[in-house]
Amino acid sequence: METVILAVVIAVVVLGALGGLVIGSRRKKPLPPPPPAAPDITAPPAEPHVGDEAETPRDEPRRTIEEVDLPDGSSPVAVEEPPAPEIEIPEPTAGRLVRLRARLSRSQNALGKGLLTLLSREHLDEDTWEEVEDILLTADVGVQPTTELVERLRERVKVLGTRTPEELRGLLREELLTLVGTDADRVVKTEPADRKPGIVMVVGVNGTGKTTTTGKLARVLVADGRTVVLGAADTFRAAAADQLQTWGERVGAYTVRGPEGGDPASVAFDAVKEGKEMGVDVVLIDTAGRLHTKTGLMDELGKVKRVVEKHAPLDEVLLVLDATTGQNGLVQARVFAEVVDISGIVLTKLDGTAKGGIVIAVQRELGVPVKLIGLGEGADDLAPFEPEAFVDALIGD
Repeated sequence: METVILAVVIAVVVLGALGGLVIGSRRKKPLPPPPPAAPDITAPPAEPHVGDEAETPRDEPRRTIEEVDLPDGSSPVAVEEPPAPEIEIPEPTAGRLVRLRARLSRSQNALGKGLLTLLSREHLDEDTWEEVEDILLTADVGVQPTTELVERLRERVKVLGTRTPEELRGLLREELLTLVGTDADRVVKTEPADRKPGIVMVVGVNGTGKTTTTGKLARVLVADGRTVVLGAADTFRAAAADQLQTWGERVGAYTVRGPEGGDPASVAFDAVKEGKEMGVDVVLIDTAGRLHTKTGLMDELGKVKRVVEKHAPLDEVLLVLDATTGQNGLVQARVFAEVVDISGIVLTKLDGTAKGGIVIAVQRELGVPVKLIGLGEGADDLAPFEPEAFVDALIGD
């Protein structure tokens, strides 16, 4: 019995010990780490709204309206304005072609000297007269005018007999003047008797110097004491309006322009309207450089003319031709003459490789006179056409 009781006690003790070991081992295991605390997140500054300051306002002392010093009007605030462009005084047009004669003669001497050399030969046979014809045709005089000139020269030389250089020069001068014409009215019409302003439209193909000619013509008019408004109706070429405005600013002429690619007729209409309101003497309208092969564009040029004439009739339509194109320029002249009534011709680049005979040919083709010629890149190198000075430059001294 005692043995049984002892065994029970031992068993209870063993079980208690084992339980203590289990509990102790459990206590020695590391506890899981506590969950991390939520980080402090700083919100980004809010985007400023319209009227808000971009930075956080700071506490600053503020003044009331009574404490703010207001201007009393005794000392006005000076506003610096941009300097006005300097107005140039163009060279007088009277005798301008005479002053430019040396420049013209340098480029045209081949015609005059060649003819005088041939006519000075002791015997003028058929070969010589053919050479005379070749020189005239090469100078772009044209077939019909050349035939007429040669026939008259042959007749007069036969009658004259002995020919001194002075006699030949005088003979050639008379015959060339007959072809060029001395009785045509070459005045640019800018002074209508019944109204103001005079209206001049300038037309021509791209590259002939049309916009530059319009600007130079403004200088010619200002030099003669006229006031001018420029209409930049070439809205298809980005630099055309800027170029024309620059020309105008140099002589104090106001330029009316529209948006790039806008309606050219509207710009032309507004230019005439502005000119009437300002009371100027002349309105010059620069049109786009129409390619003579594009019928639609030529029709639009006719539209510009019709719209302008809602104000008043055009006093002058000047066709600008590049003298260096020679006979090719006559094709352009024919087409323009069909669209608008050309009243005068401006020949540019006559100081370069141009042949002076184009003056005769284009007048014969259109039946209208050459009124102005361009003899260089200078601002005052556009001159009224004077037949005597021109022919004298052709045949030289």
